[in-house]
Amino acid sequence: MELINCRKCGRAFGSVNGEQYCSKCRDDDHDDFIKVRDYLYDNPGATVKEVSEETGVSEKKILKFLKEERIEIADEANAILSCERCGKSIKSGKYCQKCKTELQKELSNAAKSISASKKEKGIYHISKGKK
Repeated sequence: MELINCRKCGRAFGSVNGEQYCSKCRDDDHDDFIKVRDYLYDNPGATVKEVSEETGVSEKKILKFLKEERIEIADEANAILSCERCGKSIKSGKYCQKCKTELQKELSNAAKSISASKKEKGIYHISKGKK
């Protein structure tokens, strides 16, 4: 456990697994998500501005939920989110499905290349065996 300051409120807390926010800020974030989720359940197709005004959750935080794929936009052709790689309109997240697939392939190929390079250089990993 590492002692760090919360990225939102600045309060010191014990971070486990690289957490960046204290438990209070995480709880506040969760509460805001529940408000947005419940509003969208009752009002499908509402705009970001409408959701923000009715729930009190900032538009910025609603966009964050969209990028985290916690909620998605109902309309396929939207002007709110676009793929960060190709610019195509998307419903949630940061990348369209085509770019996600291409990025996964590129990362997989890079990992294979690194592994092959290590083998050529004679670098091997030794794992701890069970006793």
